[in-house]
Amino acid sequence: MAELVYKQIITDLKQKIFAGTYPELKLPDERSLSSLYGVSRSTIKRALGRMASDGIIFKKRGAGTFINPLYLKNESVFNYEEGSNLGVTDNFKMDGKKPQVKVLSFEVTKPTRELQRDLFLKSDDFVYKIVRLRLFDEQPFMIETGYIPIKIIPELSHDIIQGSIFNYVQQEHHQAVTKSFLSVFAEPSTPHDQQLLQLSEKEPTGIMEGIFFLDNGTPFEFSHMRFHYKYLKFNTFVSVN
Repeated sequence: MAELVYKQIITDLKQKIFAGTYPELKLPDERSLSSLYGVSRSTIKRALGRMASDGIIFKKRGAGTFINPLYLKNESVFNYEEGSNLGVTDNFKMDGKKPQVKVLSFEVTKPTRELQRDLFLKSDDFVYKIVRLRLFDEQPFMIETGYIPIKIIPELSHDIIQGSIFNYVQQEHHQAVTKSFLSVFAEPSTPHDQQLLQLSEKEPTGIMEGIFFLDNGTPFEFSHMRFHYKYLKFNTFVSVN
């Protein structure tokens, strides 16, 4: 429960930061935050420590805790929390808007040799091939093609894939998708990209692809995601010792 509380505090503070609650870019002190959220100072310290390690805030000795202006300027659409389910539906946000899903195709297919290798499948295994268009309101930002072994969730249906597949697995199978290995790069946009993502011929497509794993280590999905380039942005924080 304590772990859940500190994550809720992080989420709320991030919302306040982007809502402009702290125009001077300085957070209240730990005692004030402890009183505000009705929790111990150790819980506040844990939340602030996590935010500092993520580069959201920094502490200046003798002056207080400040919001990193570069983080505020360069908010990414990839807002993953430590240990959270890695589903797109819950973790991709822009200006407070959650994405919408449009299913383009849903079929059962035999995996290629490469997919057999990536998902540790046998030659007689089959996978779902799911193609979905992701939008912020009516603005498309990603074409997502995913391959999931049928043996993991044999009951997958069109209704389920219109929502969060990862949340479904967590709720119905009591397993979470918590790890991934992803590659990120860019390439010239295809006519298909240009049509669905509203790109011009000269604009590139951002690519993110890789494997998502269940919390027990089982490879769950190989995903290939094609982004409108303006949404493919990551933030990282490096500590130099």
